[in-house]
Amino acid sequence: MTDPAPGLNAEQLGAYFALIEVSSLLQYAVDEHLRADGDLSFVQFQILARLVDAPDGRLRMTDLADGLVYSRSGLTYQVGLLDKRGLIARSASPDDERSVMVTVTAAGRDLVAHVLPGHVDRVRQLLFEPMTGTDLATLGELLGRVRDHMRATPPRSAKPRARRDRTA
Repeated sequence: MTDPAPGLNAEQLGAYFALIEVSSLLQYAVDEHLRADGDLSFVQFQILARLVDAPDGRLRMTDLADGLVYSRSGLTYQVGLLDKRGLIARSASPDDERSVMVTVTAAGRDLVAHVLPGHVDRVRQLLFEPMTGTDLATLGELLGRVRDHMRATPPRSAKPRARRDRTA
């Protein structure tokens, strides 16, 4: 019989709980602002922001889901809501008939531009204000390293789909 894995020590547990709490508090505050200022959920804002930042304002649905680490079915639902509001448009992919492309519309870009200043203020006030420049550099380096480690074995929603070789 193998011994069970040891639990987290007090320092690890404290860091874990602090990270979870900070993440929850920040997401709650950002979500509250986005709903009040733009009638957007946090994930809808993430979708629009990624599209605004993407080349030509468009991405494949699977790439969007992978980048957000969001279930494909949940993303389909959220994209449908944004589409009904005229903030995005969906179309067939020109190079893969199984793929759906999502493109941000002018109205979507305008909404992001409207909510972004308040979003930035909220993030700056809550997350960055209590930090020094050294703190920020350290946090960025640490979180980047952890993110890269976690992305090495991503959850199913973040795993790229296997592509079929069409030449065979």
